[in-house]
Amino acid sequence: MRIFRLIKIILIGFHFGLDDILLSHPRLRLLRPLAKLVPFRARLKLPPAMRLRLALEKLGPIFIKFGQMLSTRRDLLAQDFADELAKLQDQVPPFPSDLAVATLEKVYEKPINEVFFKFEKQPVASASVAQVHFATLYNGTEVAVKILRPDIAPVIAHDVALMETGAWLLEAVWPDGKRLKLREVVTEFARHLEDELDLIREAANCSQLRRNFLDSSLLFVPEVYWDYCHSEVMVMERVQGIPISHISTLREHDIDIPQLARVGVEIFFTQVFRDGYFHADMHPGNIFVGLDGRYIAVDFGIMGTLSDEDKNYLAQNFLGFFRRDYRRVAQAHIEAGWAPRTTRVDDFEAAIRAVCEPIFDRPLKEIYFGRVLLRLFQVSRQFNVEIQPQLVLLQKTLLNIEGLGRDLDPDLDLWKTAKPFLESWMSEQVGWRGLIGHIQKEAPNWATMLPEFPRLLHYQLGQERVLVMEDRLAELVAQEKKQSRLLALVAVLLAALLGALLYTQLYL
Repeated sequence: MRIFRLIKIILIGFHFGLDDILLSHPRLRLLRPLAKLVPFRARLKLPPAMRLRLALEKLGPIFIKFGQMLSTRRDLLAQDFADELAKLQDQVPPFPSDLAVATLEKVYEKPINEVFFKFEKQPVASASVAQVHFATLYNGTEVAVKILRPDIAPVIAHDVALMETGAWLLEAVWPDGKRLKLREVVTEFARHLEDELDLIREAANCSQLRRNFLDSSLLFVPEVYWDYCHSEVMVMERVQGIPISHISTLREHDIDIPQLARVGVEIFFTQVFRDGYFHADMHPGNIFVGLDGRYIAVDFGIMGTLSDEDKNYLAQNFLGFFRRDYRRVAQAHIEAGWAPRTTRVDDFEAAIRAVCEPIFDRPLKEIYFGRVLLRLFQVSRQFNVEIQPQLVLLQKTLLNIEGLGRDLDPDLDLWKTAKPFLESWMSEQVGWRGLIGHIQKEAPNWATMLPEFPRLLHYQLGQERVLVMEDRLAELVAQEKKQSRLLALVAVLLAALLGALLYTQLYL
């Protein structure tokens, strides 16, 4: 099946003339005459950017998600490509409404008009794996109904299988393949895709994030209506907001755009370092702004998690960057095991300084992250830094956040905005405040354990006494066995001696 899917991908690429886009690169110009010999090349008059967007839509969910991620990086793309790919965020062609209704009636096992007082068959948003319809419950509550695309799982499975094959080939033939852990990255990506195909999981993600920000003045997360949720259907509170990409509309409603950009950075770092649980699909199609200035999040299919150890090392790295303490950054990489233990700290420090120093004290509009990422990749290859699969989602989200910040406020100083938050977080993790916090966290466990301590101590001492007795008994048994063997030997010798004496008396 993989070979057929690969052939289909190649044919779609030629159909939409993607070969023209690829071969426009100077390094591939020698292949242009060969490409013209292909008989089924497209003769389309559509602009290249539109052809790329149409091809990604035709190729399916994984390719659409790739386009969504690219659309947030306007510093890496030409303007026309960025504008076209932005349409993939919430303007993917919907599937027929009749199929949506059929899915709902199959799930609820009753006609749709017995479930919803009103159901709008025209979808309000359509994404790569699902689409959303507005509806009204019989108690008057307005809701958003998210419905999974029919038969989407096999398509994703085939694409993931191709990605796994490609990762295996790259690791086999590319020197950096194993260091980048491409197969582990694909496995991590596939795991999150599986979660996205189960809307019960997404509902649980939404519920958890809502609890984390329930009293927050920064972020609003809609409520989930569990009685109506299913693995193929999710029903949640309908929200009213302005898409964050509509900058002019936000200004018309007197929203402070620079403040909005700073709040976005604070929300991200709060999710990552306070909760270790973050929205990992923060492209503009999933973010709205309420009239009160609060962010509104939707689409919780992909969420990232971080362990306390990951959070600690990440915070040290970020603070090292913000304070320009590149030696600490190098040491943190080595201590975390991301770089080999034999790495020379001073050489690693100098390489990191050469990449990061030129971009400090500059607003986002003057930083070309494409070049920075390329330099960082070269440094990581030079020092054999291993890619951490569990951080791939965080890296993807960072790209989304940076792209979002660039669109909102190109003059945003990312470093100065994030540094105070990280310093405050670190002060809560180390020193007296950190110690007090950890004591408070562990106090309930201690309160449970302390009354049991005498019994546990008595039990432990009893166990040690039993072990001592068992050891002594084992020694006695061993001694007894040794004595038994010795007595048996003496008995044999005595029997032999007695036999010899009897023989002498009888025959001599």
